[in-house]
Amino acid sequence: MEFVLDPPHGVGPLRLGMTIDQARVALGTLPSGLELSLGFGVGPTRDRVNGIEVWRPADRSVVRYRDVDLFGLPALEVVERLRRHVDLRPNEDDDGFTARELYLALWRPFAADDDPDEEQGYFFQSALLARPCYDDTPAEAAARLAAGGQPGY
Repeated sequence: MEFVLDPPHGVGPLRLGMTIDQARVALGTLPSGLELSLGFGVGPTRDRVNGIEVWRPADRSVVRYRDVDLFGLPALEVVERLRRHVDLRPNEDDDGFTARELYLALWRPFAADDDPDEEQGYFFQSALLARPCYDDTPAEAAARLAAGGQPGY
């Protein structure tokens, strides 16, 4: 099965802004067991989904953004291809990368870019899709509201 990340809207049947009950129903539309192999997670705030995390599939499922296989290609190749479309920057506190304007974050526990046998560091292990203001500091959130922007969920 193939899933396409659609920031800032959602992934597959899961949509940002859904209620938790709607998210449960959406997960129930997936073939039995697929939700476990993909490892979807949702983060509620005020009873709404404000983040969707997809983990590296254990089966042959593919997760794409901009026609890039996020978990099937080496992490650095994913970064190189995505940078043609988005401002993807390295995270300061781990070996992941984030495009804050979309809010798309790619994570791996450590970098092993020269060792394809070390799958956890050679490939990304998860992708987080969220509202663009998902990780705003309190000062950034206040500035966004003062400028007439919308708060997160």
